[in-house]
Amino acid sequence: MADPKGFMNTPRQEWPRRPVEERVRDWDEVYVPGALLPIISKQADRCMDCGIPFCHQACPLGNLIPEWNDLVSREDWRAASERLHATNNFPEFTGRLCPAPCEAGCVLAINQPAVTIKNVECAIADRAWEEGLTPPRPPDRLSGKTVAVIGSGPTGLAAAQQLTRAGHTVAVYERDDRIGGLMRYGIPGFKMEKHHLERRIEQMRAEGTRFRTSTAVGRDVPADGLRARYDAVVLATGATAWRELAVPGRELAGIHQAMEYLPLANRVCEGDLEVSPLSAAGKHVVIVGGGDTGADCLGTAVREGAASVTQLDIYAQPGGERDEDSEPWPTYPKIYRLSAAHEEARDLRTAPAADADARLFAASTLRFVGDGGGCVRSLHLVEVDESRQPVAGTDRTLPADLVLLALGFSGPDREDGLVDQLGLEMLPRGTIARDGAFATNVRGVFAAGDAARGQSLIVWAIAEGRAVAAAVDRYLTGGSQLPSPISPHDRPMVV
Repeated sequence: MADPKGFMNTPRQEWPRRPVEERVRDWDEVYVPGALLPIISKQADRCMDCGIPFCHQACPLGNLIPEWNDLVSREDWRAASERLHATNNFPEFTGRLCPAPCEAGCVLAINQPAVTIKNVECAIADRAWEEGLTPPRPPDRLSGKTVAVIGSGPTGLAAAQQLTRAGHTVAVYERDDRIGGLMRYGIPGFKMEKHHLERRIEQMRAEGTRFRTSTAVGRDVPADGLRARYDAVVLATGATAWRELAVPGRELAGIHQAMEYLPLANRVCEGDLEVSPLSAAGKHVVIVGGGDTGADCLGTAVREGAASVTQLDIYAQPGGERDEDSEPWPTYPKIYRLSAAHEEARDLRTAPAADADARLFAASTLRFVGDGGGCVRSLHLVEVDESRQPVAGTDRTLPADLVLLALGFSGPDREDGLVDQLGLEMLPRGTIARDGAFATNVRGVFAAGDAARGQSLIVWAIAEGRAVAAAVDRYLTGGSQLPSPISPHDRPMVV
C-alpha cells in the first residue's frame, strides 16, 4: 500500500474518451491515446490493500489486484506485468472489454467510487507491450502429445496458449478466415482495435501454437476423424446459436440478427468490403435487446450514418445507485450505465423518442409492419410491467428500415454437425454437458467456455480456457502444474 490515504485524497478518475463528434467519424478506440498513463499511478494509489480483497472473489481469474495496484503506484511495470500475466493470458482484452465485476467487489465501493481496476489492468498490459515485457514463452521440451482446440475466441486461445506452454503440440481450428472468434468479427474496433489481437496471435505462433482458419470441424473436417488424429480435443466453439423473436412480420426483409450485421461492419474495417451490404446509412434503425451486443450495434449504426437509432430494452430503467436490499455489495449490480455508444447516441440525439440516450426501457415488440413490397418499415411496441405483461394504452410505433435482433445466444451452433458427429450429450438449455473435470461423455473430448457454460463474460471465458487446459494436461500426463482458476460449476456471486 504505497499511500495509506490515497483513497481519501485522490478522487476516482477514468480514462477519458475522445469527443463524440471526433470519434464517431472513425473506427478507432474511443479513448484519448496516451491519456491513461499520466493518471494511473495515482489511481492505483487508491487501492487499500484490503486484508480480504473481495475483488479477487468477484473476478473468476483470481487476478492479484492489490499486488499489481501497489506495483503500479510505485511504477514498477515489469513486476506488475508479471503479477498480471500470472493469472490472465490476455489482460489487454479484458482491460477493454470486461464490464469489471472486480470493481463491483472492491471494498472501497461500499461507500465510495471503486478503484479503477480495469484501467490499471489495461495500463499494465499496454506498458508491457511497449517495453517488450511480453516475449513469447515456448516450452523447454515437447511432451509428444497433440491437442486440437476448436474455436479461437478467448476460451480457445487461452486454452491453446496454456497447453502449448506446457509442451503439448496444439492446433487451433477456426471456421472463419481469421483467428479471434467474436473478438474479431463481433466486437467493433471502437471497443478494441484488432492490432491488440494480432500481436497475441503472433506471440502464440512464436510459442508453437498452430492455426487452421477457414476450417469448420464437422463440415470441412469430419469431427470423428479429427478426434482420432489428436490425443485430446477441446471444444471452445462459443454459444453462437442466436435467439429468435417470434412475432408477426419477422419474415420481412430488413430484419437481421446482430451477428449477421456486426461481422460485415468489421469486414469493412478489415478491408474485405468497401461497404457493408447491411449498412445502416440513411436508415431508421431499431435494435431489439438491451445488452452489450445491442450497444455494439448502436455504436456501429451511428458510425455508418443512420438516420435514427433506437434500442429497446425489455427491462425497466435501473437506478444510478446499487440497491443494497436486492443486490448488496459485493455482487455485480444492475444500475444505469452509459457506455461509449450510448453517450454518442445521447449527444447526437439519434433517438428523439427514447427514454434515455438511445434506449426505450420496459419495451416489448408486438409486430413488424412492411411496405407492401416485403420490406420492414415500422415496429410496433408496448410498454411492459415488472412481469413483462403489456400495459394497456401504451402501444407505440417506431419507423424501422433496419431491425437488428440482439437477444443473446442459447448455445453452440449445431449446423456444422460437430455435436452430432461426436455424439455429445447436451443439456436441456442447449449447452454441451460435461463433468467436474470439463470432460464430455466422449473420452478425450473436453468442453469449455460459452459452448458449455452458456453466454458469459470475457473473464469467465479466459478462466474457462485456463481451467480446461489444466484438465487436459492432467488427462494427458497424469498431473498438471497449470493453474485452474475455476471449476465447471462455479458461478458469479449473487444473493
